Formats: sequence, structure tokens, C-alpha cells
Amino acid sequence: MIIDISRKLNSKTPTWPGDTSFSYQLTWSKEETGSVNVGQITSSCHTATHVDSPFHFNSSGLTIDQLPLELFVGNALVVDVSFKDVVRVEDFEMVDLSGVRRVILKTNAWVDPEHFPESIPTLDPELGQLFREKGVELLGVDLPSVDPLDSKTLDTHHSFEENGVHILEGLQLAHVEPGEYRLTALPLAIDGADGSPVRAILETLE
Repeated sequence: MIIDISRKLNSKTPTWPGDTSFSYQLTWSKEETGSVNVGQITSSCHTATHVDSPFHFNSSGLTIDQLPLELFVGNALVVDVSFKDVVRVEDFEMVDLSGVRRVILKTNAWVDPEHFPESIPTLDPELGQLFREKGVELLGVDLPSVDPLDSKTLDTHHSFEENGVHILEGLQLAHVEPGEYRLTALPLAIDGADGSPVRAILETLE
């Protein structure tokens, strides 16, 4: 079974305050061309469900087209951390991360999909070292950021980069049960970009 964990892109899709809102409109209609409808989109690279490249927060970091695609396809473990103000290393003491390359955190903190959240849980930067030690290379969240919304230092972003952990943000996980799935969340091949929207799905394992 395929489970769509992407946030929908439309005129009501919230984006980071001050960033470019998403829009779609027809450049040409079938009535005008006589054959086809042709549309155009305008969007931030970080709207809804998206991948951050290290270049987003490090001017010498890898851009989105330089990231290995195998990061974004393969088995992933969904971990429920709902109702936690801070997600810490201790929260994984009872989680078996053996052989887990991709972890997805379900916080349930982004309640209204049409409004940008006023606050989100904090992810302890020390998680970066834990994930490196366990072999985790991708961390997905149902939040617009892995750092506090008012952070300027982006400590968790930098910790993840230093420990080889890549970032998938803005997932929709309210309908997903904890457990192991197969993830597909491929970013677009945008040359030199700081991020990319993705269509993220989970597939149940038999």
C-alpha cells in the first residue's frame, strides 16, 4: 500500500513568513492554443514537503543536485515523538536503530495544514552524533524546520551536516502509524539549488 505523506501545494499552502508563496496558473489555455493547457508555478524551494541541501545553511555545502539519490529511496523507520517539547537522545533509548538508514519523526505538532505553526518542538543538536553512530543518514520531520523557528544559528541543521545526516522537512504524518516502511522522496535535479520540493510516499512492507 502506498501512503502519501506530502503536503498539498496550492494557494492556501503556508510558507515561511516572508518567503515566496506557492502559486500555479495557466500560461496558455487550451482555448488559446487550440491544443494544450500549459501552466507555470512560482514557489520557494522550502514550501511544504521538501529537502534541505547543506547549501541552504552553509554557503560551501552541497547543493540539491549533488546529493546522492539513494538517500531518499529505501527503508525508513517512523518514530512517534508526539507531545514532546524537546526531542532528545534519551527518547531513542528504547528504539532499535540497528541497520536503520532513514528515520522519520512524527511529532503531530503542525496541526493546521493551512497555517504556518507558531511554535514547534526542538530537536536537540546532539541527535546528530547519535544518528551518525547508528548509521542514520536521513532525518525526516513533519515540521517546517529541524531548528526552532526563531533560530539564527541553526545548531541542529549544522550538527546534522557535520554528522552526515540529511534533512527532509514538511512531511504529513497524521495518518501514519509508527513502524518500518519503504520511503521514496526524491528532490528535483535543480542545478545549484538550496532545496527542492518532493512528492514523498511511504510503502508498507510485506
